[in-house]
Amino acid sequence: MPLYEHVFLARQDASTQQVEELTSQMTGIVEQAGGKVTKTENWGVRSLTYRMNKNRKAHFVLLNIDAPSAAIAEIERQERISEDVIRYLSVRVEEHEEGPSAMMRKADRDRERDDRGGGFGGRDGGGFRGDREGGGFRGDRGPRRPRDDAETTTEEE
Repeated sequence: MPLYEHVFLARQDASTQQVEELTSQMTGIVEQAGGKVTKTENWGVRSLTYRMNKNRKAHFVLLNIDAPSAAIAEIERQERISEDVIRYLSVRVEEHEEGPSAMMRKADRDRERDDRGGGFGGRDGGGFRGDREGGGFRGDRGPRRPRDDAETTTEEE
């Protein structure tokens, strides 16, 4: 049977329980069609690049599916009907990725960085102003000179 990766975005004001119910509904559709969902990842609520249907954030869910194309068509039909689903995308793949997806690896990497205290700003002063070699930004270029178009005072005044 063909392999698919299916991602759908649910409204941000939908509860986590509603998103899980939606996911189990999609899984049930696949199983009724004779396929199976090999992996389910809930990526959580993430910001959208632009507003979609008046939503700035959405719940992201990934399903790795091993099912006939009729199952994918039925899932997409159900998601078009559902008011909770903002967008969806199904992609046929040659093989499913083993282990966590790229989004989950990124989340783990971000969590590790936060635990170490890296990143910009924050309480520990981990910004980029003081950690450059040679001092700050202004001090390493010498004293400030007046601009040509600025008014200058003369000694005669």
